[in-house]
Amino acid sequence: MDRHGQVVALLDATGSFFEPVHVAFPGADADDWARAALLDPGAAGPDGTWLLDFRCFAIARPGGRWVLVDAGVGPAQGPAAGWAPVPGRLPAVLAAAGIAPADVEAVVLTHLHEDHAGWSSGEDGEPFFPAARYLVQHAEVASLDRTDPVWDWTVAPLRATGQLHEVDGPYRLAPGLTLLPTPGHTPGHQSVLVEQGPGARDVLVTGDVLVHAVQLGNPAVPYSHERDRAAARASREALLARAVERGALLATAHLTRAFVEPA
Repeated sequence: MDRHGQVVALLDATGSFFEPVHVAFPGADADDWARAALLDPGAAGPDGTWLLDFRCFAIARPGGRWVLVDAGVGPAQGPAAGWAPVPGRLPAVLAAAGIAPADVEAVVLTHLHEDHAGWSSGEDGEPFFPAARYLVQHAEVASLDRTDPVWDWTVAPLRATGQLHEVDGPYRLAPGLTLLPTPGHTPGHQSVLVEQGPGARDVLVTGDVLVHAVQLGNPAVPYSHERDRAAARASREALLARAVERGALLATAHLTRAFVEPA
């Protein structure tokens, strides 16, 4: 299990994307792809397919408590079932890491795409982390169509239990743990800065600010499923610059390596 300081990578699933990589990332040239191949060689599948991981991160807190960033693809009947490799393995991976669902005090949802909110509910449809606050940007909830399956899977049940907490802008969740708005992929996308103190490097949990190494090597490369490509590029460039300035590692949701250097 990959770990940097208090940040533990949790691999929920691995699979291939439903679009060829050159369709998913229009505008990338041969040099961009060559650099991406060096940065993340495991992502290259046969015939231009894109192999990716679906990853969450757990951040250790005092007293044996944890903060989870993102909730993976979820169970077989979750909203990601139409395209992602469900069921995810997160319950077993958490158990292997010694983390019980009740130990999770907060779940930070970087955004409300189905492959990041899948384990917000369990197989019984109830909140999977019973003692957790689920934190999401208000702009993300406001932009979500009520017909989107994530509404009934995540937003509605968490509102019903009082566990959904909507924040506006940068938010200090705990000492050394800050939520950073990084819009563009979705209107209310957020990333997470983990400041680890002396002796350990800071970590920036990116969410989908970058989804493939081609965007790490060249932040100007757009992704076909970004809601606002200009905003997504600005967020990506700013987050990478912040990582370089702080000497932080990137914790990535979809690259085949959990922790990478900012290029």
